[in-house]
Amino acid sequence: MASSLCFQLHTCSQLRCIAAAKAAAAAAPSSVATANRTLSLLVKRPFLQSFCLPSGSSAELCERQQLRSPELVALEYADLNLSHKIFEDSGHVRIRQHVNPLSSSFSVPTPAPNWDEVFKDPTLPLMVDIGSGSGRFLLWLAKKHLDSRNFLGLEIRQKLVKRADVWVKELGFNNVHFMFANATISFKQIISSYPGPLMLVSILCPDPHFKKRHHKRRVLQKPLVDSIIDSLMPGGQVFIQSDVLEVAVDMRLWFDSVPNVLKHVDVHDQSLLCDKDGWLLKNPMGIRTEREIHAESEGANIYRRMYQKYVCI
Repeated sequence: MASSLCFQLHTCSQLRCIAAAKAAAAAAPSSVATANRTLSLLVKRPFLQSFCLPSGSSAELCERQQLRSPELVALEYADLNLSHKIFEDSGHVRIRQHVNPLSSSFSVPTPAPNWDEVFKDPTLPLMVDIGSGSGRFLLWLAKKHLDSRNFLGLEIRQKLVKRADVWVKELGFNNVHFMFANATISFKQIISSYPGPLMLVSILCPDPHFKKRHHKRRVLQKPLVDSIIDSLMPGGQVFIQSDVLEVAVDMRLWFDSVPNVLKHVDVHDQSLLCDKDGWLLKNPMGIRTEREIHAESEGANIYRRMYQKYVCI
């Protein structure tokens, strides 16, 4: 077999490439799902058809050809088939566009929504993603758990929330909702009114605010840590990760400081492997965030921890 499969616009070339890709996937059953997503994307996303991709799994294809992170994100989230138009009321928004959460414009707590209006069944277990970004991560999870869980994204950049809301309407999901909110001051007020249990809180690659004088701008502060712990159901979990070691250590110290309430998941499930420093080796959520994809494509490490609320017997 030739060393590469060139996806061209000509129909005959496409058919030959698709057949070869399917054969490669058949040789590696574990790669079938990702290979199928790649093939689907090449049909749905014409801008990718000009790439010359080597045979093998989609992950190998991407790695060898050094695709840019936007294309890697499109590949990973191909199942959602999201529109990529620029919305008139939001325009283009950078995911890592830093804002100052201490400014007066973010100082007023956001009221809780009418849960019956945003979720079909507001009694289902809830996952909250603090700093939900574009929303793709939660949308993917919502699709996987349409009838069993609800998902809430809290995001401080309003343009991202507006775009995520459009995607929710396009997909027709009734188990996911996004809110424009400063989670540091609004989390407790919002979650305390939710009728169902809070099963999971994630804080994934938050704004690092590198300068020491700006550390007070970081989303995870003691009031939010206390609110998360108090709100979690028994057995509920907290998932944190960052591509910045300093930020990951800072978040870890907050949750490691309450060992009588939270324990790392490898204590309960030894199949979740950690490195020698206690960082999870793999993302346990089944899908990577956009920042995670971008960081790993540049060779960066991802530092992860997942905690579970201790249940007294």
